[in-house]
Amino acid sequence: MPDRVLAMCQDLFHYLLSTDGPEQKTIIFCVRDRHADDVATVMNNLYAQWCQENNFKRVEPYAFKCTAKNAGSTYLADLKGSSRSHLIATTVDLLTTGVDVPVVRNIVFFKYVNSPISFYQMVGRGTRLDAATGKLMFRVYDYTNATRLFAQSFLSRLTARRTFTGEEGISLPTGEQQAQRTILVEGFDVKITPAGRYILTMVDGEALPVTIEEYKERLAQKLVETVPNLTAFRSIWVNREERRQAIAQLPDGGRSALLVRTVEDLEDCDLYDVLAELAYGLNRRTRVERVEAFAYKHVDWLNEMPASTAATVKALTAQFTRAGTEGLDNSMIFQTPKVIPI
Repeated sequence: MPDRVLAMCQDLFHYLLSTDGPEQKTIIFCVRDRHADDVATVMNNLYAQWCQENNFKRVEPYAFKCTAKNAGSTYLADLKGSSRSHLIATTVDLLTTGVDVPVVRNIVFFKYVNSPISFYQMVGRGTRLDAATGKLMFRVYDYTNATRLFAQSFLSRLTARRTFTGEEGISLPTGEQQAQRTILVEGFDVKITPAGRYILTMVDGEALPVTIEEYKERLAQKLVETVPNLTAFRSIWVNREERRQAIAQLPDGGRSALLVRTVEDLEDCDLYDVLAELAYGLNRRTRVERVEAFAYKHVDWLNEMPASTAATVKALTAQFTRAGTEGLDNSMIFQTPKVIPI
């Protein structure tokens, strides 16, 4: 278990003790399913130690994972209603939207968030008042600078490759399109309804609708099983054949990464950043930001080169801003020659 997980959990548990005690209804947003497991384990251990030291009767369960992978929705009733169990919920995206839990007093960010919409939805889990328990406020514990998004607009831009049709392929009036529509993305049908977004994909050999959040979680889980950490992922990414083999093992192959990038409006990011954020919690950057960071970090190295050589290197990196690693390749996906890591 990473030392960082232990340190963050210890810090959070200290804050709980210094406010209203450890038994506060809390939602912790984690990077991926395994991360949610680790955080729940550490929080349970910290609570058990505190109970032993203070001769306090433990409640069970205290911290629990609430994700799509473990059918977390079955625990929602306990999270909402039980006053002395199911106190700390660790999740990835399952509790982001559509869940009303007025008793939640703490929202915790252990994952990087770059979408203002997602951020406001996560924070919204704590905004409900609860007269029965006297809850008139809630706290946000931010370990990833997510609260920088408070001041950002959450208007999304138009994406040219999406097409909108009704269920039978017939154009719908604007109001009906907003209520329910189908988006064609990279050959997938993505259905948007008031209840959420769903993608039609293969599950155990059967075509079934899966929420975007669950699809992303399955993708992240498979990627981590294939490539265990960010360092290994970065090493594989700059090796054409290794990268191709790793991506081929993901759900729906390389199309899954393209799908996530499109439905999350991340077209200005390279697929490396999209996948690294999803699976390893990387604070992603746009392609332009990557090139700017490269020039800034290696300015001395570039200045030592002959002017023509430096100009060539800068021209190569400029290609990255246009289409990322895909644009440096002669084929569509994951056939890139070995390139300079940016």
